[in-house]
Amino acid sequence: MRFNKGEKSQTDKAMATKKSFPTSDEYDAFFENYIQSVQTDDLLDGLSANLVTVTNLMLELEEEQLLHRYAPGKWSIKELLVHMMDTERIFAYRALRFARQDKTELPGFDENAYVAPSKADARTITGILTEYEAVRHATIELFKNFDEEALNQKGTASGKQVSVRALGYSILGHEIHHLNIIKNRYLVS
Repeated sequence: MRFNKGEKSQTDKAMATKKSFPTSDEYDAFFENYIQSVQTDDLLDGLSANLVTVTNLMLELEEEQLLHRYAPGKWSIKELLVHMMDTERIFAYRALRFARQDKTELPGFDENAYVAPSKADARTITGILTEYEAVRHATIELFKNFDEEALNQKGTASGKQVSVRALGYSILGHEIHHLNIIKNRYLVS
């Protein structure tokens, strides 16, 4: 359902402005590779563009490719896509908590423990992509409404301090990281 009453408050206009790239004092070294892989200063545009990129790539692949593992013990592409969604949800949740100035230290998560219970390989790619689109739209709406004060808030997750802004860029960078793995390890002839 879409709502459009043609209303835009000054706050809405201010929050929809271009988001700036995080500085190195906003995140731990753990996030460095993810954040530095992002090639845009505008997080919202990057998240939107990658939604299209990921969806188009996944729809081009045959089921055999989606279930392929490039080595024993590695995830399938379907499992990788569900992992990207799981991580996006967790990072967005952390961003929400920190933006609301919740100073509770948040625990880490074992990404490998999430794979089998996700049952990704038994799902259709259209079902996974429907969920992916919903998660991405929720993330975009969340970050769209963070003002500069919220983006600058910091918290601790997995024992590492990180800003709300850096979490947003980490979501995008994490996805870019896995897209590169898909292209360089899964889809090579």
